[in-house]
Amino acid sequence: MASQTQADKASANLDLGVSVILYNWSALSIAVQNQWGGPKSTEKRDWLCAEIPEILRNRPETDDIDLEEILMNVMMDEFDVAVEDDSGALVAEEIIKVRDWCVRGEFDKVQALWEEYDKKQKKGGDVNVMQGKTENDDEDDEDDEEEGEEDTEMTDAAPTRPPREKIEPEVDEDGFTTVVSRKRR
Repeated sequence: MASQTQADKASANLDLGVSVILYNWSALSIAVQNQWGGPKSTEKRDWLCAEIPEILRNRPETDDIDLEEILMNVMMDEFDVAVEDDSGALVAEEIIKVRDWCVRGEFDKVQALWEEYDKKQKKGGDVNVMQGKTENDDEDDEDDEEEGEEDTEMTDAAPTRPPREKIEPEVDEDGFTTVVSRKRR
């Protein structure tokens, strides 16, 4: 009975941890907000939040590389998004980390993820509870500074061209319409 309770707790925490990470994934959030998956984009995200833990429970040998491939396929198939940054790998690593916490019974770490996410949601700020960072993130910033590239402050956008006036067709006295070439418009 105690092991069943532990298994239920592990399952619930895995579901929670995966959901927090996926809701925090900016590529997925942008796809859902812009409905790139159609009017049911939110349902697709919720389906993914339920499907990933099921995959991890049914196939415990799943690693971060397998999971990244699944995530990239879902993003392409369901949202028509080709994620070209390394965020898919980071998300997969974080999900595997959560799975490992749940296997070891370290539910406090999952709860800490949830509490941080919940606190930032209530404040209305950007939520980023994922702790993954590539090793050369800082190096890239230094390279930009060395190359002399400076950020340019964006001002108002350049004025766009006024819309072209629609040219009314010319009708001669016999009722025929004169065709005007595109060059003369």
